[in-house]
Amino acid sequence: MTNPPNGPGSPSEGDDPLSEMLRRMFGGDGPDPEELRRALGGLGGAGGAGGGLPFDPSQLDPAMMGQMMQQFQAMMQSSPEDGPVNWTLARQSARQAAAGQDPTVGTFARREIDEALRLAELWLDGATDLEATGLLGKAWSRAEWVEATMDTWRRLTEPVAVSMSEAMSRAMKDQMPGQVPEEMQGMLGGLQPMLKNLGGTLFGLQLGQAVGALAQEVLSGTDPGFPVAGHQLAMVPVNIEEFGDGLQVPDDQIRIYLALREVARMRLFVHSPWLERDLYAAIEQYAAGVHIDMTRIEEAARSIDPSDPESMQEAFTGVSFIPEPTGPQKAALERLETTLALIEGWVDVVVTEAAAPLDAAHALRETINRRRATGGPAEHAFGSLVGLDLRPRRLREAATLWETIGAAKGREYRDGIWRHPDLQPTAEDLDDPSGYVSRRETRERESAGLDDELRKLLAGGFDGPHDQDGQDDQQDQGGDGGPADSGSGR
Repeated sequence: MTNPPNGPGSPSEGDDPLSEMLRRMFGGDGPDPEELRRALGGLGGAGGAGGGLPFDPSQLDPAMMGQMMQQFQAMMQSSPEDGPVNWTLARQSARQAAAGQDPTVGTFARREIDEALRLAELWLDGATDLEATGLLGKAWSRAEWVEATMDTWRRLTEPVAVSMSEAMSRAMKDQMPGQVPEEMQGMLGGLQPMLKNLGGTLFGLQLGQAVGALAQEVLSGTDPGFPVAGHQLAMVPVNIEEFGDGLQVPDDQIRIYLALREVARMRLFVHSPWLERDLYAAIEQYAAGVHIDMTRIEEAARSIDPSDPESMQEAFTGVSFIPEPTGPQKAALERLETTLALIEGWVDVVVTEAAAPLDAAHALRETINRRRATGGPAEHAFGSLVGLDLRPRRLREAATLWETIGAAKGREYRDGIWRHPDLQPTAEDLDDPSGYVSRRETRERESAGLDDELRKLLAGGFDGPHDQDGQDDQQDQGGDGGPADSGSGR
C-alpha cells in the first residue's frame, strides 16, 4: 500500500496511525502509543491478553479522529476573553436549547406586535404620569432573545459561575484517577489541560441550557422583572402564542395586555435609572458572597462513569451546590425581593387601570400574577443553578400598597415616588400600606428640621460653646454683663 503524501492532514513519515492520532489529539503531551496499546489490549483489544472484541488501533483513521478531538478540545477550552467559564459555549448551548420550534418572526407577526405596543403607549398615558419612552417596538424569536440577553446573564451570574466551575474542576481532577481503569492511568497526564477547564465547560453548558429554557417561556424583554435586554421594547410572539393556548381569550387582547406590561416596566426603568442600578447591585452583592458546597460536588463527581461522557453533564444537572444564604446575602436577597415586588405591584396597578377597555383584563391579570408569583420550570431551574430566585414573592401586598397610596394622594404622588430611591417603600410599608404616607411625612419633617438647623449654623445663628459659658460667668457675677455692672464692683 502506498502512503499518502505528507501534508496538513497526513501522518509524518515514520509515524504509525495510532501515533499520529494521539499527536493530533493531545499535541506533544499525550500518552505513549505503546502504553495505550497495552491498555486497549488489557481491555479486550486485538492481540491483548483479555481476548474479546477485535479492535486494532492501526485501523483508526487519524484524520477523522484528529478532527473529532479538535472539536472536543474546542468545547473544553475557554477563550482568553471567557476566563474560567466557557461563556462562548454557554451562548451556543442557549441557542441550541432555544432552537426547537423557534420560527423566524414574520412580517405579519412583527406588525401585530408593533401595533400592540403602540396602542399600549397610548392607553398608559391615561394611567400614569411617567412619560412615553419613544422606543421602537421589536418582535424577537427565542434565539434573538438569547442573543440580546446573554451579556446580562453573564454579568449576573459570573461570580457564582467562576466559583462553581473551579470547584467542579477540582472535584473532577481529584475523583477521576480513582475511576479510570489502572491500565489507562497513564493517559490522564494528557487530559490534565482538559480537566482544568472541565468545570467551566460543564457550567457553561448548564447555564446555556437554563437560559435557553427561559427563552422558551419569556413573553417580553422585561418579563423576568428587569430589563435583561437593556432598554429595548421587545416581545416574543411564539411564546405569547403558546401562553395563550387554552386561555379562551382573543389573541389581540392577550397581545395588548402583555404589551401594556412591557411598556409600563420600560417607562419605569427609563425614567428611574437608579432603579436598575439598585437591582444589579443587590444581585451582585448576593453573588459575591456565594460559596460552594464541595461535599455535594464531590458526591456528584463520584457518580460519573468515565466511559460515558454524558454522565458528566447528568451528574451536575438538577442539583443545587449552593447552601442557604447567610448574613449580608440574606439582606441583599430581601432587598431584591422587595424591589421586584414593588416594580411588579406598580405595573399591576397601572396596567389594570389602562387595560379597562379589555373584556378579558381581569382574567389575564390573575393569570399573569399567578405566573409571576409561582415561576415556571425554567425559572426554577435557573434559580437552582445560581441560587438566585427572581420571583416577586410579595406581589399582592405591593399592589395593595400602590392602590392605597394612589387613593390617598393621587396618581402624581404615587408615580413621583419613583423619582428617588429615598422615597421607596420598604418591607415595613408592605406590612402596613396605610401607614406609608404618615411615615414619609414624619421623615420629611425631621429632614427639613435638620436642614434648617444646618443652615442656621452655617449662617452663624448659633453661639459657640465658649460664648455660652461666657454668658453664664457674667450672670454668676451679677447683672447682664454690661458696663454699669462692671463699674459697681470697684
